[in-house]
Amino acid sequence: MTHSDRAADQKTPLESRSNGPLTGKARVPGDKSISHRSLILGAMAVGESRISGLLEGEDVLNTAKSMRELGARVERTGDFAWAVRGVGVAGFAQPAKPLDFGNSGTGCRLVMGAVAGCPITAVFDGDASLRSRPMRRVLDPLTLMGARVIAGGEGGRLPLTLAGARDPLPILYRTPVASAQIKSAVLLAGLAAPGVTTVIENEASRDHTELMLRHFGAEIVSTPEGVHGRRIALTGQPELHGERVVVPADPSSAAFPIVAALIVQGSDIILPDVMTNPLRTGLFTTLREMGASIEQRDVRTDAGEPMAELRVRGSRLKGVEVPPERAPSMIDEYLVLAVAAGFAEGTTIMRGLSELRVKESDRLAATADMLRVNGVKVEIAGDDLIVEGRGHVPGGGLVATHMDHRIAMSALVMGLASDKPVKVDDTAFIATSFPDFIPMMRSLGADFA
Repeated sequence: MTHSDRAADQKTPLESRSNGPLTGKARVPGDKSISHRSLILGAMAVGESRISGLLEGEDVLNTAKSMRELGARVERTGDFAWAVRGVGVAGFAQPAKPLDFGNSGTGCRLVMGAVAGCPITAVFDGDASLRSRPMRRVLDPLTLMGARVIAGGEGGRLPLTLAGARDPLPILYRTPVASAQIKSAVLLAGLAAPGVTTVIENEASRDHTELMLRHFGAEIVSTPEGVHGRRIALTGQPELHGERVVVPADPSSAAFPIVAALIVQGSDIILPDVMTNPLRTGLFTTLREMGASIEQRDVRTDAGEPMAELRVRGSRLKGVEVPPERAPSMIDEYLVLAVAAGFAEGTTIMRGLSELRVKESDRLAATADMLRVNGVKVEIAGDDLIVEGRGHVPGGGLVATHMDHRIAMSALVMGLASDKPVKVDDTAFIATSFPDFIPMMRSLGADFA
């Protein structure tokens, strides 16, 4: 057995148990979506951008590296603080080596859009997982704008060689599915095209790219289209200027200390700078409907993104029905919501969770197993998750995480208020999204051993 095989087999189990109220103040990691976009738009702007609160995870660092390869000056100036000196719209230089995005589909697809509007050729690559994911949906509109795929795997798989357009064309493009990545790639390519590039979505996706483009000086207009859709029109060839960006704390990461504080009686915690973009805060809405005390203070906007300091206090929760149309704004938060539902009085029904079956694991089945093994009555009916809350959770179970960081964190949160401790089979991969989760929770009073 090689050293790396042994390392892969070394699990890091952990037990979580109740230890009295959680108190104090803690900042959760910066939002990944905003971190990627601040680096890319900083590189496409003229002058220097200063970014604070950047998520320094592997995915974002690979985007920073690719911006360097394309000619921007990108340097770390302190903890979570970065400076980017950009090259202007369509100013990217031919990279000397392949752009390696590791595991990041977001970084890869957005940079494809940015490169598609430049008269250069770049090779895009990633790890085995990213190489297995098709890029065709993003490449189709970029090809209409004049970019060309010179070499690539079946279905537009990596490694892939993309030749950007010498004279990019503005297009009107209706996305086949609600996808912030497709929309963002088209808009980033459209920066280099004359005239107006328009993207129409039948179902609105996250609007982080539009908000940040406006912050950097682009002229972009977003209007309603149909019942749930948006029409986004970008005027091409602007001069983007370097800007200051405060990356807000990630609401998906904040979900874990928030639910922990709600279910542990007497808790009172403060989380600064949490993003409150309505397309991302379905969990906060649902928890408040359940009776949660989540108070917003110091509400402000930075780089177009709303954020606030949240004060969260222990609360008596009641069961609610969560409508399916709320799913896009909280798809990553259902796991920890299910934990809150276990501690609530009454039944919570979460509707329309088909998307959870195709995440890192079958999160729907894994969530039901996590609750069941700790004495909570739960059932899956079609794509709905039904949790029978009895105001307390017996605990005492061993949770199989299936190498899914959100299951691991949700189970650890559950153990902080359950009657008996909750064991988690492996916590090693929590580092992929929230490296400081365990020390941060301990700083608030959590007992993990």
